[in-house]
Amino acid sequence: MERNTVQRQLILAELRKLNNHPTIEEVFTEVKNEHPAISKTTVYRNLRQLAKDGIIRQVALPDGLERYDRIADQHYHFNCMQCGNILDVEYNYLAGIDDAIQKKYRVQVDKHDVVFIGMCQKCKTAKKNVRRKNSGKEVIINT
Repeated sequence: MERNTVQRQLILAELRKLNNHPTIEEVFTEVKNEHPAISKTTVYRNLRQLAKDGIIRQVALPDGLERYDRIADQHYHFNCMQCGNILDVEYNYLAGIDDAIQKKYRVQVDKHDVVFIGMCQKCKTAKKNVRRKNSGKEVIINT
């Protein structure tokens, strides 16, 4: 574990304010707003180190961008392919699956990530309302 610098604390504080599994760029933008002298390289290096130290999580999602989660515990995610929203999925972490894969394939599994992909409730509702509108029926859309 590396030393806990002032910059690292600033970056961690900004990440904890965000509730959207931000990219490095998004975290950098937030930190830079409060601390204009900080560089993107510093944010990048510190996010990676915080993830390596187990303080935050780096999340692998289909968009290919590095995203970070302020919740460090092992858990799953849902990614809406319509709006891009990422939700934490509260479901028991299947630790036993790591052992099963290790035994079957004779490999070492350190962790696994699962991302459920689909459409969130908000996007499903919006799509349903658009379909109703296009079918000629009167539609009331709550905004």
